[in-house]
Amino acid sequence: MPGPSPRGRSTTVSEVSAAFRELYGYEPEGVWAAPGRVNLIGEYTDFNEGFVMPLALPHTAVAAVARRTDGVLRIHSADVEGPVVELRADELEPLSGAGWAAYPAGVVWALREAGYAVPGADLHLTSTVPTGAGLSSSAALEVVTALALRDLYELPLSMPELAALAQRAENAFAGVPCGIMDQTASACCTEGHVLHLDARDVTTRHIPFDLPAQGLRLLVVDTRVKHALGDGAYARRRAGCEQGARELGVRTLRELPYARLPDALGELSSEAVRGYVRHVVSDNERVARVAGLLAAGDVRAVGAVLTEGHGSLRDDLRVSCAELDLVVDTAVAAGALGARMTGGGFGGSAIVLAEEAALDAVSKALAVAFERASLTAPRLFEAVPSRGAHRLS
Repeated sequence: MPGPSPRGRSTTVSEVSAAFRELYGYEPEGVWAAPGRVNLIGEYTDFNEGFVMPLALPHTAVAAVARRTDGVLRIHSADVEGPVVELRADELEPLSGAGWAAYPAGVVWALREAGYAVPGADLHLTSTVPTGAGLSSSAALEVVTALALRDLYELPLSMPELAALAQRAENAFAGVPCGIMDQTASACCTEGHVLHLDARDVTTRHIPFDLPAQGLRLLVVDTRVKHALGDGAYARRRAGCEQGARELGVRTLRELPYARLPDALGELSSEAVRGYVRHVVSDNERVARVAGLLAAGDVRAVGAVLTEGHGSLRDDLRVSCAELDLVVDTAVAAGALGARMTGGGFGGSAIVLAEEAALDAVSKALAVAFERASLTAPRLFEAVPSRGAHRLS
């Protein structure tokens, strides 16, 4: 049976507070947590104002934070070798090459740009969200920073508004053109549910997702690979989707009905753009199908939709890779109900829906397949729908 975490035991409030005290010489004003996420269905659809269905993971970014009044921003991570990063809040500049610190620093910049008085802060961060695994480790850092600063400075921000500012930090400050899903999932998910998110108006529904009650499990398989091919590929696909919308005379691909898709594909000038459009429109339809299956209690039928979605990501969007395909093919052959890559692709993670009784066989088959392919063994853990961002102390 896969373990609960790929990164060991979670950090306690006392541990992160003690680390803050050792770094800065005084007590933090509080400790906050924000989770990573895994996406059940709906990939590359959020920036097209479509639909997604993520769930929060039990793996979190944790921040001990205190206010400053002198304009200084100090940031430290227990997970990155190096000293405290010290910046001036009024001198923060987008795309300034701050490395990992761009994510929390970008939140301070975004809050100040939006007119909120955040003169500075001391932060100590640590995370159990795997990096490079397509599980939104960066969004967790942004959201935990945003929530801590909102609480400490008593800013009038709802959780969806907080998520939007965290997304702006990633888009404009860190230079990553992500959609709204990752930050909204980290901020707004609830325990025991998947989040049905309409990315056009950012409305949400919490859909019960109690797999153990059905004798099922959702497995995350972190391939532990990240291919250089993925560098810039997300932005190219976003641009291709926008090109497709322009050629079809719609503002976003959300506006293209699934029933019109066959005719619309014939109006497009590029085979690559045709694939992008076909994937986005069909994945929106898959989200609707999964929502209907969950509402009807037919959870096992979701597996086939996941596998269908992987085929689209592989063949139309072309963001899969040999390792992700190996996970999906091996898991399904070993008796899983379905599987697909999740996240941006070119490495990272896949999800596998399986009967609880089949989980050991699927896990062993994956281990054997990776060994035969001379690949590093993947990290396997169960996706447990967990709570969104919250204060710990």
